[in-house]
Amino acid sequence: MAQQIMVPGATAVAIKCKDGVVLGNDRRATWGYTVTNKSTKKLFKITDHIGLAAYGLIGDFQFVVRVLKAQSVLYELDAQDRINTKSVAKMISNMLYSRKMMPFYTNLIIAGVDKDGPRLYTLDALGSLIPEDYGATGTGMLLSMGILEAEYKPDMTMEDGVKLVEKVIRNSIKRDVMSGNGIDLLIITQDGTEEKLIEIKELGE
Repeated sequence: MAQQIMVPGATAVAIKCKDGVVLGNDRRATWGYTVTNKSTKKLFKITDHIGLAAYGLIGDFQFVVRVLKAQSVLYELDAQDRINTKSVAKMISNMLYSRKMMPFYTNLIIAGVDKDGPRLYTLDALGSLIPEDYGATGTGMLLSMGILEAEYKPDMTMEDGVKLVEKVIRNSIKRDVMSGNGIDLLIITQDGTEEKLIEIKELGE
């Protein structure tokens, strides 16, 4: 009898702002109808100027992140320059596409700030690479996209961008039972990366 694969939920969101990018994700891990962990990391700093938000099987996206971090360091040692966001996104795309017959169960958003400005890409499990101004993935995606469509503006300040990402995730986890237990934020500008944790104390969490 084949084992059923249960993919944990997420509300992963990222947006481009005027001077940088903001990524966010919730902290809940589930297995079917059970909450298995309330402090799961689904948001990662790949380099000082690139971040990744993930949805899917935790082991799958953890493996992808480990490979990306190692490859980014090797690139920077070889080139004596920091890797750009599109190169990291293409690296992920190639990795996912090479496994299309036995795919990683993960959807990803990668965003960063290059020397010529902020960049953001969404990727599905087969490595489709799509440049976007904003993106959302996970079980909270449909709830997230409505707010992003209504309120996102390309020239948003970083402060407004942080508020929007927090609002999107807060509203999504109120209705998506697979997401919750806090919000991780990654705020990236030319000056570097800042990480924040927003604890949520409602709905018995």
